[in-house]
Amino acid sequence: MRYYLIIWACLLFWFPDKLKAENDPAEQKCVSVSECLQSDGILVVSHRADWRNAPENSLQAIQNCIDMGVDMVEIDLKKTKDGHLVLMHDKTINRTTTGKGRPEDYTLEELRKFSLRSGNGHKTRHKIPTFEEVMQLCKGKMMVNIDKGYDYFKDAYAVLVQTGTVNQCIMKSDHPYEKVKAENGEVLDKMFFMPVVNLCKEDAETVINGYIQNMKPRAFELVFDNDSPEVLRLIKKVKDSGAKIFINSLWPELCGGHDDDRAIEMDESDESWGWIVNQGAKLIQTDRPEALIEYLEEQKLHK
Repeated sequence: MRYYLIIWACLLFWFPDKLKAENDPAEQKCVSVSECLQSDGILVVSHRADWRNAPENSLQAIQNCIDMGVDMVEIDLKKTKDGHLVLMHDKTINRTTTGKGRPEDYTLEELRKFSLRSGNGHKTRHKIPTFEEVMQLCKGKMMVNIDKGYDYFKDAYAVLVQTGTVNQCIMKSDHPYEKVKAENGEVLDKMFFMPVVNLCKEDAETVINGYIQNMKPRAFELVFDNDSPEVLRLIKKVKDSGAKIFINSLWPELCGGHDDDRAIEMDESDESWGWIVNQGAKLIQTDRPEALIEYLEEQKLHK
């Protein structure tokens, strides 16, 4: 018995990180976007992090998502007057902080003087985080989806390189391929990019074709306010191209009425999340991450 204890002690001394990874589920979680898209199961994306229980786009809201086992967190970026990328959804800081005005009119130090507000508008102890802080927090733990942030594509890539998290992050845009290539061609192939296509717009199929022919994206985010045969045809077309499908269940007009509230308030999970899964979605973005994870685990669809 003493012999085995000595061996275990030696292993702890020489290989502490490896042993920790083998015993800590968080350390084993897939965080490479490319690898995760090829893995089994559906990936859960939390919209503006855990905004129901912490200020949106805050470090605490992101940590909550890590703790509950979310696969990917969605964030939004703005740039300060002195060139720092910070998390902020709106064009101004009025709604979500104790300050007023545009983020780009303040230095980072000036923005840090304001506090983030909770969902019901109360001042909290939380401050506006930088993109770098977020990537350091998520490093090795969870993937990141940049929603409003295309304008800072190159700046974001630089932060990802600096933090060693290029493989953990998705940049996206609803612009056609030609525009994205012209504006960000030098970084387009260096990080994961996902086109966003509104299937109810007249040029939807043209945009899809442009990306498939020129880029062959590994994933598309598809938006649609109805589930007509034409919408279903385009979803199938994207799936048949080999690309993974990202669908939002946030509210009805993003997913043809198969939304979070239908699952929770109407108790029709199979008609909301189940329907989305049946369309071949690999990623589902939700405002109810804990409930969606529970649903998918019951269906043995979340790894």
